[in-house]
Amino acid sequence: MKTVSILLLNQLNIGGLENARQGFLESNNYLRMMGKSPAFNVELVGSDKEVKVDEGLYAIRPQKNIQELSKTDIIVIPPIKGDKIQEAIEQNLAFLPWIVEQYQKGAEVVSLCLGAFILGASGLVDNKSCVTHWRAADQFRKHFPKTHLLTDKILTDEERIYTGGGAFSSANLVLYLIEKMVDRETAVYCSKHFQIDMSRVSQSPFIIFKGQRNHEDKLIKQAQDFIEQNYQGEFTVDQLATQLFVNRRTLERRFKKATGNTLSEYMQRVRVEVAKRNFEQAPFPVKEVMYKVGYSDAKSFRKLFKKHVGLSPIEYKKRYAS
Repeated sequence: MKTVSILLLNQLNIGGLENARQGFLESNNYLRMMGKSPAFNVELVGSDKEVKVDEGLYAIRPQKNIQELSKTDIIVIPPIKGDKIQEAIEQNLAFLPWIVEQYQKGAEVVSLCLGAFILGASGLVDNKSCVTHWRAADQFRKHFPKTHLLTDKILTDEERIYTGGGAFSSANLVLYLIEKMVDRETAVYCSKHFQIDMSRVSQSPFIIFKGQRNHEDKLIKQAQDFIEQNYQGEFTVDQLATQLFVNRRTLERRFKKATGNTLSEYMQRVRVEVAKRNFEQAPFPVKEVMYKVGYSDAKSFRKLFKKHVGLSPIEYKKRYAS
């Protein structure tokens, strides 16, 4: 039986913690029903006597303190609050050396959603792949530039470190772990019990592109404003550079540094986001939306849309149209 240590973090998002706890416990229930031994010993472990949750609405006490636990098999780092990321990192520093020590002893480490920031602070994902909630992608890159962040994936599995995307989609990572550590039959049962689609592999259909504006380059913000206001029109990078009184090479370099996208990629993402909103709000034909957002070639539009969204325009329209 594997010991699963779920960290009782400060600034905890309780929903993500329960996703993991209930998932592992339900797999045990299924194994008992089948006359088999449970696979997981699930414990809440903390660094304090109790943790207050949801602005002090209630408190949770850990079953064990990390100082009492010399060895574990699986560490689960649940999500932290999205509006207090830096504060959460600082309040959970006591966990970091323990996580590293346990990993060095052979433990597997799992982060769910914004728990990736605690994992990142441990240094264990330096030069490794990682996912977190798409809304926190820019912030994560700034905190942990050595980590290879995959914004479109649901989960990663690399060198005994597993990471999952958004808080609820982290349930897909829990199912993945159950399948890997127990068997597929148990994972399928849990997916049906919790009504989770096991086939999901990407966050892309859920990403809302709002422009990467978490930077201080005023010139690039002017360029972003122009692109977002003129996405339907035809203009070249040279024309944009001339309008902003800067040479093309400087504009391209500063734009990539500030936003993480090239000018061409940014234009594509703006157009695709507008197309998504059109599909969601009214039953517009695909070609009509294509023309609205500045494309005239159906094949190119389909290719770009699927690249950024993970679904074709028709698939997206069927799923999200009102």
